[in-house]
Amino acid sequence: MSYEVTATRKRPRDFETLAGQEFVVATLQNSIKTGRIAHAYLFSGPRGVGKTSSARIVARALNCETGPTPTPCGVCSQCKEIQTGSCMDVIEIDGASNTSVNDIREIKDEVLFAPNSSRYKIYIIDEVHMLSNSAFNALLKTIEEPPPYIIFIFATTEIHKVPATIRSRCQQFNFRLIPAETIQSLLRQISDESGIEAEDDALFWIAKEATGSLRDAYTLYDQVVAFSNNSITLEKIREKLGLVGLDQVNRLAELLVSGNREAALMELDAILTQGISAEQFIIDLAEYFRSLLFIKTGITRESLLGYKKERFNLNIVEALTTTQMEAAIDTLLNLYREIRFSLNQRFELELLISRLCDLPRHFSNRELFSMISSLKQELQGGSPVTQNMPAQNVVKTAIPENIFQQPPQSQQAPGITFGQGAEKKNPLTAFRESIGDTDPVTPPAVPRKAETIPTPAVEEQPKTDFSIRTPQTPATDQQQPVSESVPTGEFSGTQSGFDAQPGSDALSDTRKIELILDALDCHHLPALCSSIRQAASWQFEQNRITIFFSSHFHSDIVDQNLPEVKKAAEKIFKKPTAVRIAISKPQAGGSAQPEQDKTVNMVVNVFKGQIINP
Repeated sequence: MSYEVTATRKRPRDFETLAGQEFVVATLQNSIKTGRIAHAYLFSGPRGVGKTSSARIVARALNCETGPTPTPCGVCSQCKEIQTGSCMDVIEIDGASNTSVNDIREIKDEVLFAPNSSRYKIYIIDEVHMLSNSAFNALLKTIEEPPPYIIFIFATTEIHKVPATIRSRCQQFNFRLIPAETIQSLLRQISDESGIEAEDDALFWIAKEATGSLRDAYTLYDQVVAFSNNSITLEKIREKLGLVGLDQVNRLAELLVSGNREAALMELDAILTQGISAEQFIIDLAEYFRSLLFIKTGITRESLLGYKKERFNLNIVEALTTTQMEAAIDTLLNLYREIRFSLNQRFELELLISRLCDLPRHFSNRELFSMISSLKQELQGGSPVTQNMPAQNVVKTAIPENIFQQPPQSQQAPGITFGQGAEKKNPLTAFRESIGDTDPVTPPAVPRKAETIPTPAVEEQPKTDFSIRTPQTPATDQQQPVSESVPTGEFSGTQSGFDAQPGSDALSDTRKIELILDALDCHHLPALCSSIRQAASWQFEQNRITIFFSSHFHSDIVDQNLPEVKKAAEKIFKKPTAVRIAISKPQAGGSAQPEQDKTVNMVVNVFKGQIINP
């Protein structure tokens, strides 16, 4: 007797041997038992799950000499002929090779004739989705109102390609993928019947590789038996098919978690030297991290993990977080999609292993936010936030322990405070303290009431020479033209008899300027503080301050906020003070027009224009 492959030899012949399709079996048996037989059935589902076998079982159940019965005898002439495919009243048609409308016309002509020797004339059309639209349209009327002795059974793997007009005329049955445990038990039965020794891990690997298709499992089983010499082991399968062993992957994962790049790359070289392809290794490594993720979440089902939980290195599970495992799987899946276009697949794989060595230092945005919030609350004296925090040893590896410690006073940034009771400081005050300038400014206990001193108006000078604008407070005497321009940002001036408070004569002009800037509310007036620091020079006289600018842009900003500057000066010197804004006179031999600052030049360049009235 010739050899028969396992998929053909173990094809189901009755409903009891149809594995993994309990819903289909129960529905069809009850329909046949109660006589509720439809004129058209549509079986859909993945490959190798029993669609065509179920169609033949239905034909046997309906045409059995003892039937219709849900349990055909299998010994009568009708059952034997249907089993061997020689029954004239059960016609199997391949939809992939009979797609035209002419083939359907032949069926329409044949259905007019009654069956020869059977109870029903049954048409089984496999891969029915391959029919053309014209063929489907020609079949509509026939399957809607066929003769009482005609039954159609359609089988397809792509139900979405079948027109809705066809589906609505049929009873639909969706076949499911067969669980790996069921396939493993069937493979065990075959091995015991054939006298072949097989490890449970090897049979489970075959069942898992079949991905729910029993026919694929039988085909792979025959291939493994061919090179296993009647003894199927997982080690032989790895050796012959070029698979990575779990022990090797465990060893490589340990090196990745420890961050040992050199050893990890050498281990990868040893794996690839065995003849394992880069694509297969990516698949195996992705499945490994998937199993670790399941274990991390508490899933220990062997059918999902692929191996028993004890065979995995549980230290790796403890060392990595769920986010890190998800990142590893996502990286591997992306590489598998892109590796087919790679210049060198081995280079891509080596780069991946090198990057995975940094996996323990990978954190999601949510984890970083949680860590920073926890450390911030600890610094403020509150209870730390421990929700969604990574392991303690992982945090120490990722972030230095002293990175969030409060820096000394001399290293704190201006305006930044630590702790709940810290007092907010002006940026200039913080800057002076950082450079060691701690000269205190102690105002009198009871400030004197400011008196308004009238001052005569000052004749305005042309802008090309020396212009002074005092919209808030007029000047008291004639202006003092500046003999030379001072570089922007540097303070200069002459010593004056400015009697602000006792002991103020000893203060330098630079110190006076710092005190005025310190008194300004730079938190609410950042533009004023930034512009006033760009003053070319300051001049202090009796009850009067003149601030010189070389740019109209900054002088206009200070001019708009002149009451704030006047208020700050009176707060420091405790007496009425007049503040004036002036434009510096250009140097001898220079242009009559003031030099445009960088901001004005930038605006001119952007808008491609010119200043008409600067």
